[in-house]
Amino acid sequence: MNALALALLLSGAAPAPPAAAEVTLVAFSDYHSHAVPFYSEGAPGQAGLARAVAYLRRARNEANAVIVSGGDMMNLGTPAWSDEYRCRDWAFFDGLVDAMALGNHEYDYGALAFDACRASVSFPVLAANLHGADGRPLLTHGGKPYLVKEVAGRRLGLIAVAGPDFVRLVKTEWLPPGARFADPVATARELVGRLRRDEKVDAVILIGHQHREDDFALARAVSGIDLVLGTHSHHKGELQVIPGTRTWYVSPFQYLTYVSRLTLRFEGRRLAAVGGGLVKMDAALPEDPAVAAEVARWQAQLEQSRPERFAVVGRAAVALTDDGAQSGESVIGNWATEVLRRATGAHVFFNTASSFRGTIPPGEVTAESFARAIPYKNRLVRATFTGAQVLNLLQASIDRRGSDGFSQQTGLRYRLHEGRPVQVEVLADPARREAGFVPLDPTATYAVGTTDFQAKVANGYRDLFAAGSGLVVTDQDAQALLLEDLKQGAAAALDGRDGGR
Repeated sequence: MNALALALLLSGAAPAPPAAAEVTLVAFSDYHSHAVPFYSEGAPGQAGLARAVAYLRRARNEANAVIVSGGDMMNLGTPAWSDEYRCRDWAFFDGLVDAMALGNHEYDYGALAFDACRASVSFPVLAANLHGADGRPLLTHGGKPYLVKEVAGRRLGLIAVAGPDFVRLVKTEWLPPGARFADPVATARELVGRLRRDEKVDAVILIGHQHREDDFALARAVSGIDLVLGTHSHHKGELQVIPGTRTWYVSPFQYLTYVSRLTLRFEGRRLAAVGGGLVKMDAALPEDPAVAAEVARWQAQLEQSRPERFAVVGRAAVALTDDGAQSGESVIGNWATEVLRRATGAHVFFNTASSFRGTIPPGEVTAESFARAIPYKNRLVRATFTGAQVLNLLQASIDRRGSDGFSQQTGLRYRLHEGRPVQVEVLADPARREAGFVPLDPTATYAVGTTDFQAKVANGYRDLFAAGSGLVVTDQDAQALLLEDLKQGAAAALDGRDGGR
């Protein structure tokens, strides 16, 4: 020990960190038990647990690396893997992951099941605003609702909050008795203060679990967050600075198809720069052979125990891809919204991109591949709107471009000008699509269809649908209607409806 270090030690002062240092941060989110490679972005065999684990192991062996999960590691109902194995595959992440955010699906099987999953791994699961009956945080590490990780001589504060929609998405009976979700913004503000003031961290990182819009709003409301790792919205977003802030943001899509790999460069104790972006988990990357063999063995057992999930239920004439579903029209959105519009007899049908979680590959379609792409059960809703109200709905969708709050739609055609819809046309006759389109009349009335999720739950839409007249929640099951169409050989194509004409 040199004389300066000895003097600092005797005086009780912390030694100064090196003048510059870099930390590698690797993040993934919204795995949803997609252990088996699948069809994504126009190609089969993408992602998969064995490929992701191999990549994370290489990252773990690097100096100064931190690895985090943004949550939603399980998913009730889809894929069947989750129902069969719950969190058995979390063991592959143990020893690799430093911390995980609580996702809204972690309680899908109830509090006891989640507690068993949490006890099965060594990494902490965090959500600072999930409080027990005593008003204290339920999920802590060393008694604290955050994790401080020291890497390369720098102190990183890792925090997680449950988004404002958890109160609607997570059923009360699934939670421990008396548990509740507190305000995420107030919680984040208090955490950042503690981390900066008491823990003397050099950077604060939000690891999940909120929609992109809520992440952006929180970053604007709470100063001192350096980086937000996007989760929950299943958004594929490269590294950027959130407008109006100094906070960085990146989001790795879903199901281990991508991971975020970032370099945090420090000068002294100041975070001077953030670089990097998304890494695609495709066939160019090797799989871990032992994990691949184990996944294959478990998958074979699953197919034997649940053959109905792997039975052929229909056929797709083309790949019904979800490419572009969060920002414009998509093939799967065009197909699904038109099938559901016809079922409701509406002029226009809206369906948030959050309903579409993947591609239905061309050819024979199994129940499992259908459920992977369209996992959520919804009933159809019909209401009457004026043309002006339809424009408000359309604008609400456009304002959410780039997130899963954007709406896939049919029955409207429009162009975009400076973020607003112009030259808007609507179906002349909902019973005869061949009659074509006519200009939307703000004073006329139109039948509008959607899902019960969008009409009753979705942020930015509930109030708009409440303003319509004659709203009826029908008994029509969206999944059943789409499966019926698949039996006939589903097909769709892009046609420029969303501003591309």
